[in-house]
Amino acid sequence: MTSNYHNSKNEQAYLDLLKYVMTNGTEKGDRTGTGTLSHFGAQLRFDLADGFPLLTTKKVHFKSIVYELFWFLSGSTHVDYLQQNNVRIWNEWATADQTARFNRPAGDLGPIYGHQWRNYGATKREDGSYDNDGVDQITEVIEQIKTNPNSRRLIVSGWNPKEADQVALPPCHTLFQFFVADNKLSCQLYQRSADLFLGVPFNIASYALLTHMVAQVCGLEVGEFVWTGGDCHIYQNHREQVELQLTRSLYELPTLTLNPDIKDIFAFTFDDISVEGYESHPAIKAKVAV
Repeated sequence: MTSNYHNSKNEQAYLDLLKYVMTNGTEKGDRTGTGTLSHFGAQLRFDLADGFPLLTTKKVHFKSIVYELFWFLSGSTHVDYLQQNNVRIWNEWATADQTARFNRPAGDLGPIYGHQWRNYGATKREDGSYDNDGVDQITEVIEQIKTNPNSRRLIVSGWNPKEADQVALPPCHTLFQFFVADNKLSCQLYQRSADLFLGVPFNIASYALLTHMVAQVCGLEVGEFVWTGGDCHIYQNHREQVELQLTRSLYELPTLTLNPDIKDIFAFTFDDISVEGYESHPAIKAKVAV
């Protein structure tokens, strides 16, 4: 059955995917014991010239998105940076019970996104820390965009099979690829596991923000953000929340503004990034499945 999300874009495409999975998803068990409605393989397109894709049918906490992205880019895998900035979205995976399974202290999440992005394949020491001898994928991909924009190898991988079982939550957003055409930078994310109600709105905004930041430091305009999902699911205990969200009408997307003086991807601060004209319906609370 063909679904409307193939023919729509921006936030409407996301809502159409929610509706499709609610109607046509397959009931499945899952690791968390919560149960899901799942659909395999979906793609959403966001034209970044139309506005910044921060959902308007429920309020999304932009501050958390910004600080989480800074955290990834820093290469850190400890939640102390997030907690110092009052961002709690990783707390459930940072408890002593969760991290002890991998012989790590509370707060140390192991080789997750930041490590893979900035030090992929690094040598692991006996104490569980890492030498700084891995691949800095972020620095390398930006250099490639600047010097070889027609490359089809502009890829950053968060998935390291050797280390995927050494973390409480193996990377859900598995890899992303950049594409340059007509002086515009586009980005496609492949997300192996997609919590459509809670997680995906964050992921869409995060990678759209990353695309804007990389475009600026490379002297490019922004094109599209393309989100591709593998196991696209709605948790059974999120169904009421999704039904509420689907009753809501869209507002105009806000505008993202970056400090134009920043030319180094690692030099951005929170004050260099702002979203203007963000109008949304109220937030909808839901329990995260751990």
